[in-house]
Amino acid sequence: MSSRRNPVYDFGGQVAFVTGAGSGMGLATARAFAESGAAVALADLDERAVTAAAQEL
Repeated sequence: MSSRRNPVYDFGGQVAFVTGAGSGMGLATARAFAESGAAVALADLDERAVTAAAQEL
């Protein structure tokens, strides 16, 4: 069995605009970009959810 490694991404100096970022896959995507060094702009129709997500990140 071969061992697989997850690729490592560096988004330092980049901006990611993530829609649906208040929950679910959108929030997971925003979190992944942030953890990879990107500045992240969040958008969602649910203002409370996206505000909470922004505070978390």
